[in-house]
Order: sequence, then structure tokens, then C-alpha cells
Amino acid sequence: MPRYTDKQIEKYQRQKYISFLEKISKNLFRLLRQEETTAVQFQNKFDELMQKLNKLESIRLDSEYLQEIKNYIDRLYNATRELNDKQLLDIREAEMSNLNRLQKLKQRSNYKKDKHKNEEKDQDWG
Repeated sequence: MPRYTDKQIEKYQRQKYISFLEKISKNLFRLLRQEETTAVQFQNKFDELMQKLNKLESIRLDSEYLQEIKNYIDRLYNATRELNDKQLLDIREAEMSNLNRLQKLKQRSNYKKDKHKNEEKDQDWG
């Protein structure tokens, strides 16, 4: 039976926590995008996701994207505790825009530096 080091365990917990944060954001976007989602359905799914998140060991988040996504999830969870269908309809577009902004923040960190783009362009393929 393999023995894992503390560092390996910490890395696994970190990856699990980060992937679950992203899972929550994707689920929220899907729920908000579906127009037939009711406030009760939204709250039940959000509660279920937050309970699972709270069972995971909390970790320090270094990147701006991860900090923003965690803050967003916490803020939205607190703001949607007493939600009715009309209020869900009112916040739907704004929250989808916020989730989209978070995805753009993630993609911005995945850009290639100009010097690497130029290297590929200047290669001679024969």
C-alpha cells in the first residue's frame, strides 16, 4: 500500500478544492442559463454544492481568478438565501455576466507571451 507524503496529500486536496470551485461556477451558469429553473431549484442545488464545498478542507488561494471565484460564490450564496422566482429572473442576466467575467479572467491568465508567439511564426518549416 503506497504511503503518500504530506506534500502529495496537500496537492491532491488543493486540486480537488479548486476543481470543485470551478464545478460550482459551471453549475451556477447552467442553472441561470436555463430559463425554466425556479428559485427553489436554484437554492436547493446551490445548498447541495455549498455543503459539499464546506466538507472539503479549505485551502489558501493564490491566484486572482481563484480568489474572485471563491468571493463570488460566497457573495451569491449569501445574497440568494431568500429568493423568489421574480428575484431570480431579475438577477439572472447580471449574474451570468459576472460568471462570464470570471471565465474571461481565467482565460486572460492563459495567454502566450508575445516573444513565444513570434518564435512560432519565425520558424522555418523547410
